[in-house]
Amino acid sequence: MMLAAPGPGIVVLFAWLSPSYALYFHIGETEKKCFIEEIPDETMVIGKYRTQLWDKQTGSFLPATPGLGMHVEIKDSDTKIILSRQYGSDGRFTFTSHTPGAHQICLHSNSTKMALFAGGKLRVHLDIQVGEHTNNYPEIAAKDKLTELQLRARQLLDQVEQIQKEQNYQQYREERFRMTSESTNQRVLWWSIAQTLILLTTGIWQMKHLKSFFEAKKLV
Repeated sequence: MMLAAPGPGIVVLFAWLSPSYALYFHIGETEKKCFIEEIPDETMVIGKYRTQLWDKQTGSFLPATPGLGMHVEIKDSDTKIILSRQYGSDGRFTFTSHTPGAHQICLHSNSTKMALFAGGKLRVHLDIQVGEHTNNYPEIAAKDKLTELQLRARQLLDQVEQIQKEQNYQQYREERFRMTSESTNQRVLWWSIAQTLILLTTGIWQMKHLKSFFEAKKLV
């Protein structure tokens, strides 16, 4: 699902996908694109990207020049910036979440420094891996000299740990939803009481006003 966010050239993509996914998107010269990813706490995230620049002569996307870079900015659920860095045309970024919730991953190019990109279009291939999908198990097996059975056990332990984090996060979301529902119900109750008091007060005032009117006109 895609939703345009306030501000020129900013598009927010809500990424409710699997813990590991790849996609590509196009951005203009001053455009910024962001992804909202629901991440449990203490979870590692690895992002890899590569860029292609539109070539008018060939009518296709070609690998971008090294001078064209991408700026990556990541905010946690409290809108605190946990990563803000300039990378090259191809890059890799990593971060670990310390608070559960929606994390915003934003990318934009340094196109203002590149006359070659002026008025052009950039294609960005993005691959994001979350949790145990960030582990390079062949490298771990070679480093720790693990057998196939030991490596499989390591993978299962990592998967169980990630499942536990996901369950804790779902409990956290459920608790927040329950607190919001209780707060909303309480506000509705007090608003209903306030409306009832206002109606009663208005009715009593109208009755007294009408009685005074009739007494003044000597109708009662």
